[in-house]
Amino acid sequence: MTDAPMDAGDNDADDDGARRIVEQERAELKDFVKGLSADDIKSGNWFTKLSAQAMNSYTQKVDWQYFQERYEGVPPDAIVDQRIKMASRYAALEGALSAGAYTAAVAATIGSLGGASPATVPAAVATMMVDVAFITRLQLRLAYDVSVLYQVPLDVSDPEDMWKLIRVAFTIKGGEAVHKGAVKAVPVMVRPLVKRFYSGPVLSATRGLPVVGKYLLQRNVIKIGIPLVGVPLAAVLNRYTTLLAGRHARAVFRNDARVIELAERLSKESRHPQLMLWVAWLVIRANQKISDDEALLMRHLVRVVRDEHQVVDEQLARLVEIDRAEVWRRIDAEPGDLSDLLDVADRVAAVDGELNAREKAVISELREHCLRD
Repeated sequence: MTDAPMDAGDNDADDDGARRIVEQERAELKDFVKGLSADDIKSGNWFTKLSAQAMNSYTQKVDWQYFQERYEGVPPDAIVDQRIKMASRYAALEGALSAGAYTAAVAATIGSLGGASPATVPAAVATMMVDVAFITRLQLRLAYDVSVLYQVPLDVSDPEDMWKLIRVAFTIKGGEAVHKGAVKAVPVMVRPLVKRFYSGPVLSATRGLPVVGKYLLQRNVIKIGIPLVGVPLAAVLNRYTTLLAGRHARAVFRNDARVIELAERLSKESRHPQLMLWVAWLVIRANQKISDDEALLMRHLVRVVRDEHQVVDEQLARLVEIDRAEVWRRIDAEPGDLSDLLDVADRVAAVDGELNAREKAVISELREHCLRD
């Protein structure tokens, strides 16, 4: 299977060239689908196989340097925007090719999987699976491209990182937010269809890849055999769901990049790196809740302080409940100007939005200890 991004057509308007690329990808995926059994499709195990093939070698070839060579000097926001548009274009072309084969008979044939031999896949179902596999691989790789461009490290061999990539690529858990907010960006006549695509239970509880496969297959079935004012529904949905998936990935990974940049900046500017960790954790724990942005910030703050200042605080690493008095004792024992710690506290508290009353109270008390006479 192709191991590099579909870059041709990136900077030109050659529809014939783009179509050739899509047809080549479809031909490769037809071979992939031929290797699936009916049980693979029914169980969702097709996604396990596809994700492994789609990402393992791809991530070895596509890295920050790859994009730097192709888009030298271009800010990441501009590159991400172009890649989202390009991916949605390919998705629409593929949908148009698949739509010609979608009929009510295809939809009816999906039910025949229950009586099919475990080793065979009906031809009509194979047609549908090429479409589903194409969009699945395209959106998974698009999300990965966005993470690379914003320099958010993801290791697809790590289950946590892989699950995050899947969750972002297919708006799992984020589906509600996508269709209530970003769906406004699509044409009015398409919105009901996109909302329907994202409706129903949102996958959130399990990280099993076959379950994701079932979820994605169920979500894509609505494209089959339904005309839309003369425009194939598959093409319309492929385009706009890919567009929304890309925008969702951009929002998530751009925010992650913002938090990572903050961690790196705080470490670079700090005169008291070890104390900074204690102050940051005290502010984060002020209201007894930890947001995703706060958790991400603390993780990277510990990393950069270790890398840049060679500071590893074993006591903080083992801490269950932070004692405010212990932090004040550490601060009071430190001589000199401690105003940098106030800046740390303000910026950490603001990482996930406006400061709350408890964060403000902790910072006020911190000010008394730092701005001593």
